[in-house]
Amino acid sequence: MALPETARTVEAASRPLLTQILTRDLWIVAACLAALCALAWWWLWRMASIPMIAPASGNMGMAAMPMGPSTDVWSAAYLGPTFAMWAIMMVAMMLPSASPMILLHAAFARRAGSSADGATLVFALTYVLLWTGFAALAALGQALLVSQGIVAEATFRLGDRTLAAALLALTALYQLSGLKRLCLARCQSPVSFLMRQWRPGPAGAARMGIAHGLYCIGCCGLLMLLLFAGGVMNIAWVAIIALVVLAEKYMPPRLHANWIISGLLLAGSVALFLG
Repeated sequence: MALPETARTVEAASRPLLTQILTRDLWIVAACLAALCALAWWWLWRMASIPMIAPASGNMGMAAMPMGPSTDVWSAAYLGPTFAMWAIMMVAMMLPSASPMILLHAAFARRAGSSADGATLVFALTYVLLWTGFAALAALGQALLVSQGIVAEATFRLGDRTLAAALLALTALYQLSGLKRLCLARCQSPVSFLMRQWRPGPAGAARMGIAHGLYCIGCCGLLMLLLFAGGVMNIAWVAIIALVVLAEKYMPPRLHANWIISGLLLAGSVALFLG
């Protein structure tokens, strides 16, 4: 079902993005998103600033993750904090770039006569839930890599520079793929996405949240795995990747941000390979 073609809706869709989202009745939504993003980044900064010390000392820094050669990476004591770490990182890194879409959904819902607060909450939670699923897979992947000695347990980083170089090269090539361009195009145009995908009510919001989440994972999922190249809890590396995500979503298309990012990744890959 397409978005109702009322004059009010058409006018709203044609107005600039910031004009639509910065209305008085949406400030509370914007404030909640900003607070959640700030809280996630504060948690990451706090965990990254705590020295990693063996469990015998009682200080379980870096997301309170157990350490030591006898650690069972498949135990709940390891997987639970690892999953929480990845889930909060995904919120910190992806919610800022998704906020314009969430706010615009609220604006469209109000202009379509829907219950904006409930529908937008469903839309946002569904989006976050998909990235939480990605975090669960990443946590399992980290446990597997640590158990095989591929990722160092002390730094959560690939120990082999050749593997790190290969990961950068793979991500660079994916940046230029058709699937990447398709997913990125859907993420770069919130108005176009909502007008194509609009469904009324909470069920429709959930469906749109799933669609947007899948496009976003297709666009940025491999970039998230670059955390293994620089260190999963390296706060500077986390911030760099988050900025890359923002840049490629909101830089003018004529600047071809994905080509620039691909070139930088290839250069980094060559530098790592050459040592």
